[in-house]
Amino acid sequence: MAIQQRDSRGGGNRDARTNRRIKAREVRAIGPEGEQLGVLPIEQALARAQELGMDLVEVSPMAKPPVCKIMDYGKFKYLEKKKQNEAKKKQVVVQLKEVKLRPRTEEHDYATKIKKVREFLAESNKARITVTFRGREMSHRELGQKVLQRIIEDLREVAVIEAAPRMEGRQMFMILAPNPRMLQAQRDRAKFAAQSAPAAGAPAGEAPAPAPQPAPPPAAAPAPNPDGPR
Repeated sequence: MAIQQRDSRGGGNRDARTNRRIKAREVRAIGPEGEQLGVLPIEQALARAQELGMDLVEVSPMAKPPVCKIMDYGKFKYLEKKKQNEAKKKQVVVQLKEVKLRPRTEEHDYATKIKKVREFLAESNKARITVTFRGREMSHRELGQKVLQRIIEDLREVAVIEAAPRMEGRQMFMILAPNPRMLQAQRDRAKFAAQSAPAAGAPAGEAPAPAPQPAPPPAAAPAPNPDGPR
C-alpha cells in the first residue's frame, strides 16, 4: 500500500497521525512485526515504510520521541471496525417492559399477564409490574401489596427483585429481573439440544449395512451309472 498523503478522520474520534502528518523530526520506530528499529529521523522512518509499501503510524504521540509503527493502516482500520461490529452483535440489549394490574385484577387477566411477564424474563428483559389505584382504592394500598407479593411468589423460580415495591403517586410498582439460574438453565438446554441434533438418524458418513445375500443352492446328487456299479 502506497504512503497516504492525507490524514483520515472519522466522526468525533481523531485518527492517529500518519506519514507526512507526523510533525516530529525523529521517532522511535517499530517494524511491522513488532521489531524495534530504534530512534530514526522522520525521513528515514518514512523511507523504511515506503520500501515495505506500508504507512508510518504515530501510536504514542506523547512519548519523547513519539513512537511510530510501520503498518498497513487501511487494513488496520478495517479490522478494528470489523471487531467493533462483531462486539455490537454480541451485546444483549435489555428492555424494560411494563405490565399493569389493578388491586382487584380478575383471575383470568392475572394469569394472562403473569404469562407475559414470564416471556419477558425468558428473553432476558426486565419487567416493571405496576398496580394502579383509582378513587377510593388509594385507602386500600394493602391490596396492591398483596398483588405484588403474589407475583413475587408465582415467579420465584424465574425472577429476582431488582427494585422492591414502592408507591409513586397513584401507582405501586416493582421491577423484576431474570433469575440468573433460569437463564443459565436455558443456555444449557439450548447447548444440549444443539449437541443432540446430529445424533438423530444414522451418523453422517456411516455406510449402509450390506443387504443379506441368499444362501447358495444345495449341490446336485450325482446321476446313477446305467451300467451298474463296477
